Amino acid sequence: MTAVPTRRERQRQATFDEIVDVSRRLLRTGEDVSIRAVAQEMGLTPPALYRYVDSHAELLTLVARSIFEDVVDAMTVARDDQAADDPSAQVVAASAAFRAWALRHRPEFQMVFASGHAMHSDEALSAKKTAPMTSLADCLPEDSGVHLFAAFFSEIFGRLWVKYQFAVPSDDELDPELLEILRSELKPDEVTHGLGSPTPGMVWMFERAWARLYGTVTLEVFGHVHPGMISTGALFTATLLDIGADLNISDEWPRLQAVARAEAERVPTSA
Repeated sequence: MTAVPTRRERQRQATFDEIVDVSRRLLRTGEDVSIRAVAQEMGLTPPALYRYVDSHAELLTLVARSIFEDVVDAMTVARDDQAADDPSAQVVAASAAFRAWALRHRPEFQMVFASGHAMHSDEALSAKKTAPMTSLADCLPEDSGVHLFAAFFSEIFGRLWVKYQFAVPSDDELDPELLEILRSELKPDEVTHGLGSPTPGMVWMFERAWARLYGTVTLEVFGHVHPGMISTGALFTATLLDIGADLNISDEWPRLQAVARAEAERVPTSA
């Protein structure tokens, strides 16, 4: 039997929830997500806030996990709108949902997904207001939520391979240096859990697909492509087609395009 939270525990959880809500609101408005700023918004002193978070890095971790959970929730809804035995439709729907979420939540996407200069937690403590966006790529602990995101896509990717048996490079076909990286540096729990016991070639296919999806969405979020390519979804559609060719699902694109369009309609016209 699950223990019922005490009143004190409920109050503490409510405070944690408020900390995350306030932090994300500051992030969305371009403010500095600092201990002092969050405490001020909550009517607390910084020492009082430190009763709930030990450091600025822990604050960012709480925010990051909340953001990742929102992304995964959106992708889960999109995935579950498709038949359980249709992984191609599921991956297209989830990918389109990821893009739609990113275009609606640009500052939050930049915080947890954007590459570039990733500040470590000690640097983040002294970050200036002129550069409030902190990439967490180098300092996300396991409980940040990044694994939820990776596991979501790897699970579908594994089922895609089972159904479509797309070509996967053998060890001999991979550059020796890359092969060593795939064997020794990729952590299974982060990237490959949903793939079962994948070969290095399958992991490489997964990484290539993710790089193209992520790269395209990032370019759109930062406005580094023509606005018309964003509003029409032309670049994103072309990216899905390229990925689909590698995964042996190109022949199904006519029906999959309808799936992608349905999710794209969730993107605001101002995106």
